[in-house]
Amino acid sequence: MKFGIVVFPGSNCDRDIATVTRSLLHQPTRMIWHQETDLSDLDVVVIPGGFSYGDYLRCGAIARFSSVIQQIIIHADKGKWVLGICNGFQILTEIGLLPGVLIRNQNLHFICDQIALRVENNRLPWTQVYRSKQIITLPIAHGEGRYYAGQNTLKSLEDNEQILFRYCGSNGEINESQNPNGSLNNIAGICNRKGNVLGMMPHPERASDPLLGAIDGLRLFEGLIQEQLP
Repeated sequence: MKFGIVVFPGSNCDRDIATVTRSLLHQPTRMIWHQETDLSDLDVVVIPGGFSYGDYLRCGAIARFSSVIQQIIIHADKGKWVLGICNGFQILTEIGLLPGVLIRNQNLHFICDQIALRVENNRLPWTQVYRSKQIITLPIAHGEGRYYAGQNTLKSLEDNEQILFRYCGSNGEINESQNPNGSLNNIAGICNRKGNVLGMMPHPERASDPLLGAIDGLRLFEGLIQEQLP
């Protein structure tokens, strides 16, 4: 499975993802400069975390006009895989591949922490290596990670099981006290209706190396790669 990792001015997690896909999982991987217009050789496009264009105006507001964006939309429309992490999730909502928006954290502070997540739906390639309702731990690092959407959108996400990850307590409890940024319904990651586009605020690539003693994030990439195995 061939991965491509988009690089915007201001991206800072692109090499972390390449370390996972290329070095740990031995998958062909190339960096995609934001002005590229041909992604036809790729199976998976990853939009990494960071501060695309310095997050001027708002997160992802300028990145949406990059040349590569239209190609990412075409890639997704073909049913190919798209993963947006942190700033990548913000960009996916800006360009309409995922519903809702990411706004300032409820406490208006940047948050950098290890957080518990509950796997809500393990019937998609992204999550198939996890158990249903499994509790995993991933890092978060964001100032605008509060997921917000209208009530009709939230109901649709719930009804169609598009919420893949929720912020939770150590025993899986879902409540406001276990919500680090004020996201509605404790949402940490969602997919589109087809299931081929995933956006999430936590960083799976930062919990993927056994040398760090954390591999909960690695399972997400492993599940996706299994899709091409006979």
